[in-house]
Amino acid sequence: MDMQVVDLHCDSLYKSVTQNIGLDSDKLEVKLNLNNDDRRLQCYAIWLPDNLSGEEAESLFLKAHKKLNDECKRCQINLLKRGDNIRALLKQNKYCAYFTVENGSAVNGKLENINKFAQMGVKMITLTWNDSNIIGDGAEVANPKGLTYFGKSVIGEMEKCGIIVDVSHASEKLFYDVAELSKLPFVASHSDSAKITPHKRNLTDEQFKIIAKSGGLVGINFHREFLSQYPQTSNKYDIIRHIDHFLSLGGENTICLGSDFDGCDLPDDISGSDFFSELYEHLLRHNYKERQIEKIFCDNALNFFENFDNQRIM
Repeated sequence: MDMQVVDLHCDSLYKSVTQNIGLDSDKLEVKLNLNNDDRRLQCYAIWLPDNLSGEEAESLFLKAHKKLNDECKRCQINLLKRGDNIRALLKQNKYCAYFTVENGSAVNGKLENINKFAQMGVKMITLTWNDSNIIGDGAEVANPKGLTYFGKSVIGEMEKCGIIVDVSHASEKLFYDVAELSKLPFVASHSDSAKITPHKRNLTDEQFKIIAKSGGLVGINFHREFLSQYPQTSNKYDIIRHIDHFLSLGGENTICLGSDFDGCDLPDDISGSDFFSELYEHLLRHNYKERQIEKIFCDNALNFFENFDNQRIM
């Protein structure tokens, strides 16, 4: 099996920073397998809890940036920057990484930080976590107001600087504000279907179609509560139900993987990133064509990154 994987979201970096462990630690669900032709692009997010804001949030971001750079050098991970030829690196059996941010509180109210983050290699920012921040409202906010005045400026600056807007965790109001305001494709890096599992963190059919129409991506999340209405019995087959549904909405070029490894409660039959090869086989057995699987596992995301990097809002 000639498998390449792009995973839009994991929280391994947060654990690495807060537990002072390496990215190659056995304690992490994301396994490097660097000596086993691990052809993968892993997006490493630094999660900023909602109780952090201002200087505290920016400080954790900076600490994570240093940690990721140090770990990539130590573990011989290819930390990507804008314009790198990802396909060529994967063909050379290289393990690649992007630095991403989960919670725009890291911006710390300074619009100039967006350009600074871009220069530091930040590829994508999840605008909020579940609560409100300086950008807008998360999915758990009771009466969301959407993007703040500052948040609207952030969207424009992110697009100008080449940072991807991520609406996973966003309230519906914030989502539609982004959809109206954005000029470039945007993503939901780790969200599932609300039609299959009604949950505030999942996407409605309309939201999925809007992302698809923008040319964006939706990464399938492996969190048991997002996969099934019966989370205690959730299993790997629920992933296929969500993929099936998104495909029925015309999402063949939109679906990708956004595991949420090291940041979610996995079903009992999923232990970590070794599951990717198992999922590939499951999809084959469920009569998915190999080309469809390749698009979900890798090509949709690579096409998106290439197209996004070739666009710039001036």
